[in-house]
Amino acid sequence: VQLQASGGGLVQAGGSLRLSCAASGRTVSSYAMGWFRQAPGKERVFVAAVSYSGRTTYYSDSVRGRFTISRDNAKNTVYLQINMLEPEDTAVYYCAIYRTASIVSPRAAATGSNYLYWGQGTQVTVSS
Repeated sequence: VQLQASGGGLVQAGGSLRLSCAASGRTVSSYAMGWFRQAPGKERVFVAAVSYSGRTTYYSDSVRGRFTISRDNAKNTVYLQINMLEPEDTAVYYCAIYRTASIVSPRAAATGSNYLYWGQGTQVTVSS
């Protein structure tokens, strides 16, 4: 399976972006999906996750209210709408496939080792 993330770019603080993650080689409609990000010199951290149906979502405290994760199973794609961007959001954003259809808890959603496959990432740079 391959995950192709796109939609990143250079934006000013306060702006918006919509990241996409298209899966190929496997239908991901039976799996939860997630987004992580890694800022320069820092560890990769959890951003958001969505269950296989799209009905259940999880967010890190730092992005809740500004980011929205969604999915279109017909297109085998998961999205991350990012609003009110801040310079602290600058990072490479990675999408990943969770090991099961549903996620049992926020802690499980935020645990990187629960994800089976990872995309190559897309760069988001926010200027102040």
